Amino acid sequence: MLQQETKYPLLHVDWVVVLLYLVLLTCGWLSICGATHELGDTNFFDWEVRTGKQLVWIGCALSLAFVILMTNDKHYDTLAGLFYWGMVVVLVITPFVAKDIKGSRSWVNLGFCNIQPAEFAKCATALAVAKLINQYGFTLSDMRNFAKAAGLILLPMGLIVMQKETGSALVYLAFFLMFYREGMPGCILFTAVAAVAYFVVGIRFSETELPGTLSSVGEFAVLIMIWLFSLGMVCVYAPRTGFVRIFLPLGLGAVGGALAFSRWIVPFDVSWVLLLLCIGMSLYMVWQSLGQRAVRWLLIAVFTLGSTAFLYTADFALNRVLEPHQRLRIQVLLGMNEDDRGAGYNVNQSKIAIGSGGLEGKGFMNGTQTKLKYVPEQDTDFIFCTVGEEQGFMGSAGVLSLFLLLILRLIYLSERQSSTFGRVYGYSVMSILLFHVFINIGMVMGLTPVIGIPLPFFSYGGSSLWGFTLMLFIFLRIDAGRKRRL
Repeated sequence: MLQQETKYPLLHVDWVVVLLYLVLLTCGWLSICGATHELGDTNFFDWEVRTGKQLVWIGCALSLAFVILMTNDKHYDTLAGLFYWGMVVVLVITPFVAKDIKGSRSWVNLGFCNIQPAEFAKCATALAVAKLINQYGFTLSDMRNFAKAAGLILLPMGLIVMQKETGSALVYLAFFLMFYREGMPGCILFTAVAAVAYFVVGIRFSETELPGTLSSVGEFAVLIMIWLFSLGMVCVYAPRTGFVRIFLPLGLGAVGGALAFSRWIVPFDVSWVLLLLCIGMSLYMVWQSLGQRAVRWLLIAVFTLGSTAFLYTADFALNRVLEPHQRLRIQVLLGMNEDDRGAGYNVNQSKIAIGSGGLEGKGFMNGTQTKLKYVPEQDTDFIFCTVGEEQGFMGSAGVLSLFLLLILRLIYLSERQSSTFGRVYGYSVMSILLFHVFINIGMVMGLTPVIGIPLPFFSYGGSSLWGFTLMLFIFLRIDAGRKRRL
C-alpha cells in the first residue's frame, strides 16, 4: 500500500478540492471574458487579448499543479527553510530591480512576462512556519516560541511594505488565524480585534462632540471600551479578586458625576476622567502583580496602557504614517469623506454594477457598466463586480458558495493530517485564501478598505494564479502522503 502511494500519488489526491479548483478557474476565465470583451470582438484566444493570455497562465498553472503532485512530499518539509530564506533574498532585491508601476516596486520583468515575488512568498512563509511549529515540544503559548513564529511572518511582511505593496503585506495577518488554531492565547486575537475597534470608532467619531461636554465621541467611546475590556479580562483571568467590585462602581460614579458636572455646571473634557481611571487601574494592577508575583495582572495592565497609547497614536498613524491615497480610502470607507469622483469612484461604480445585476443578472457579456469600462480594474481587483452584474445575486451567491465549500474542505483536510507540519500548512493555506476572498469581495461592495488584493482564481494575472496554485497543490500533495507518516 505504501509503495503504491509513493508510485501513484494521484490515486490519493483529494479530487473534491481539485474539482472545486477547476470550476473556480473556469468561472474566473469566463468572468475575465465578460470584463474585457469589446463589442464586436469574438476572438477570446488571441495572445494579444487578456482572455488569451489568461488561458496561457491557466495552462501553466495546471502544468505546475501536475508537477507538484508528482514530486515527493517529504521535500517540502526538508527544504522549507531554503525556500523561505531564498524568497527573503528575492524580496530584498526586488525594489532595486523592479520598475515603478503605479507607485509600487514589486513587479519583476522576466522578458516574456512580469511576476510579483510577493505572491510566492506566502507559500514559502507558510512552509517555514509549519516546519518551525512542527518541532518537538514547540507550543505557541510560550511567548518566546510565539515571537519566533511571528518573526518569520513579519520579516517578509516588512520587506513587501518596502515595495509599496501594503495590500499584499496585510495578507500576512491571515497567519494569526492559524496561530489561534495551534494554541495562540486567545487574548492576543482579542487584542487585535479590539485594536481595530479602537481605530474605527476613534477615527470615525473623532470630530463629533459629546453633547454637554468638550469631549469627542470617539475618544470618550474608546476609553469606555478600554475600561470595560480591562474589567472583563480581570473577570476571566482573576475572577476571585475584589477588583471589579471596586472599579466598576467607582468608574460608573466618576463618569456619571463628570458628565453631570460638565452638563450643568462647567463644561470640560470628561475623557480626562476616564483616562485617569484607566491609568489608576493599571497602576493598581502593577502593584497587585508585584505583591502577588502574578504575571496575569501585569499583562492586563499592559493591555490597558497599550490600548490607551494606541488610541492617542491612531490619529498620528492615519495622518502622518499612511500615504494620502490610503488615508483617503479609509476616510471614504468610514463615511468621513464623500469622494465619488476620487478615492470612492471605484467602489461607487462597482456597487452600481453589482446592484444593476438584480436577481438573475444581465447575462454573459451583457453588462453595461463593464462594457462601457466604468469600473477601473474590473478584470483584476474588481472582477467580482462583473460576476454581480452579469450573473446577478444568484451567480454571486454561487461563486461565494464555491469558495465556502473550498474553505470548509481545506479545514477538513487540515484536521485529518497525521503531522503537525501538514496541519499547520493546511490551515495557513486556508487562512490566506479566506483573507483574500473576504477582503476582496468586501472592498468591491464597500465593506472593507480598498487595499488592492486579487480574488483567487478569478482576477487576471499569472502571479496570483500561480501563487495560489502552488500553495494549494503542495497541500494536496502533503495530504496525499499523510498515511505514510502514520
